[in-house]
Amino acid sequence: MHHHNHYYGHAHILARYAGLDEVHPPRIRGYLQHGWNVADGYNPTHEFFDGATRFVWSRDVARRGYALGRRNYHVVGSPWLYLRGLEPELGTVDESNGKPVEREGTLWFLFHGWEGGKIQGDHQRLIDEIRETEDGPVTFSLYYTEYDRPEVRNTYLDAGFDVISFGRRGFSYLGTDTQFLYKQMATMRRHRRVAANRVSTAVLYGASVGCEVAVYGDPMLMEGEDPRFGGNARVNRQWSQLVGKDIDQSAAQQIISHELGEDYLLTPSEVRRIMFDGSNE
Repeated sequence: MHHHNHYYGHAHILARYAGLDEVHPPRIRGYLQHGWNVADGYNPTHEFFDGATRFVWSRDVARRGYALGRRNYHVVGSPWLYLRGLEPELGTVDESNGKPVEREGTLWFLFHGWEGGKIQGDHQRLIDEIRETEDGPVTFSLYYTEYDRPEVRNTYLDAGFDVISFGRRGFSYLGTDTQFLYKQMATMRRHRRVAANRVSTAVLYGASVGCEVAVYGDPMLMEGEDPRFGGNARVNRQWSQLVGKDIDQSAAQQIISHELGEDYLLTPSEVRRIMFDGSNE
C-alpha cells in the first residue's frame, strides 16, 4: 500500500465501511486520491508502479488522466462520503445535554502549505475582510503546517478568533491522526457556514454536510507551487460558481456532489473486492 492511502485515515475509514480491520487496514491495491484535485487526482510528480490502479473520486478526474495518456482509473467516490454514511449524526448532538446542536458561526479554512512549502500572504488584510463579511463567531482552522508556525497561529489568536487544528495527515505510515476527518466532520456540523480563501477540499466537505460555503480573500501564495495545471487562476475560472462571499448554494451543492463522486460510491462488498484484495470474500 502506498503510504498516501493512509493520509487523514482514508484507508481506515474504507476498511471500517467494508467490515475489515479499521485499526490496521489491509493493503489497498493501488493509489487512492487523497484530496480534491484539479488534474488527474495526484501530485504531478507522484510516481506509480506499472499497472497500479488509480482510485479517484470523480469521473472528471479520470477523464483528465486519460487525456494525459494515463490508464487504470477506477472511480470510487471520496472517503469523506463513506464516513458521512457511517456517521450520519456525528456532531449533531450536544453531548452535555443530549439536545440537537444549533449551527452557528463560520468555520474558516486558511489555504495551507505542506512539509515542502510555506504559504505567504497578507494575513491582516484577510482578517479585516473576514470581520467585515462574517456576521457571527468565527473559528479559524489551520492545517498543522501553519498551526505549528507561531507567527501564523498567533496572528489569528491575537485577532480574537478561536484557532483549531484537526491533526496531522501522517507520512510514511507514521503520525496519522485517524480521527482527523471525524473531528472535521463533527466541527463542520456545528457551524452554519464554511469559508476559505481558495476553493479547496474543506469547502467541498462543508457543503456536503449542510454548511453554506464561501470563497474569498487573499488567496495567498505557496513556495514552489506547481503551475502545471493552471494554478488558482484556472480554478477560479473553471469553478467560478464556488467563488464569492454570497454564492448560489444550490448550484454549489450540485457541483460539489459531482466533485466528491456521490454517484460512484461502492457497496461494502465492492470495496472489499476491488480495493482490498477481496478480503473477507
